[in-house]
Amino acid sequence: MKYDEVVLGRRSIRGYKPDPVPRAVIREVIEMAMRAPSSLNTQPWHFYVVTGEPLDRIRAGNTERNLAGVPHSREFRVSEQYQGEHRERQIEIAKQLFAAMSIERHDKAARQDWVLRGFRQFDAPVSIVITYDRELLDNDIAPFDCGAVTNALVNAAWSRGLGCVINSQGIMQSPVVREHAGIADDEVIMICVAMGYPDETFPANDVVSRRKSIEDAAVWVGFDS
Repeated sequence: MKYDEVVLGRRSIRGYKPDPVPRAVIREVIEMAMRAPSSLNTQPWHFYVVTGEPLDRIRAGNTERNLAGVPHSREFRVSEQYQGEHRERQIEIAKQLFAAMSIERHDKAARQDWVLRGFRQFDAPVSIVITYDRELLDNDIAPFDCGAVTNALVNAAWSRGLGCVINSQGIMQSPVVREHAGIADDEVIMICVAMGYPDETFPANDVVSRRKSIEDAAVWVGFDS
């Protein structure tokens, strides 16, 4: 694909075929993603590529602990509640997804099932857990760099026919992820990316989020009118 086709065509995938993803293809995707820029070429990122039984154990442990009311232990700072226009965008995409999945507002069981899918990393056949070196924990640029490589990763995957969703629900219980993915103690868990071949029959996969306009996002300084 051309770059514009990847960027404009990519969308978050929340329903996957069970087909395994070849290791060689994932390697290509990660190698391409690692061309992302980083501050002073520090490249702080690491990738734990998990599938099969270890991923099943992460899904089970993450789900069980969350259902039991164990407080989340994500290792990055997180806002408990967005406000204003940021909250409005959250609500808007939730409404789009629930409408696509025919989940009614009063249907608590269906809504709970949707939440559980997130805890299970949407049952994707592959999870890529992205970490960075703990010695950079107090350095805000390291998470920024990890964001850049994550964006590059999902785009590289899309260019090869793979779908992804960047998913923090799947790492809410970091001890579970750390144990079963074998993550080193001197690394911080930043985020995970669910990956697999998109299930074209899954309604939520057709949802395209609305983007704010360039008029709302960009300020032009020094240009002629």
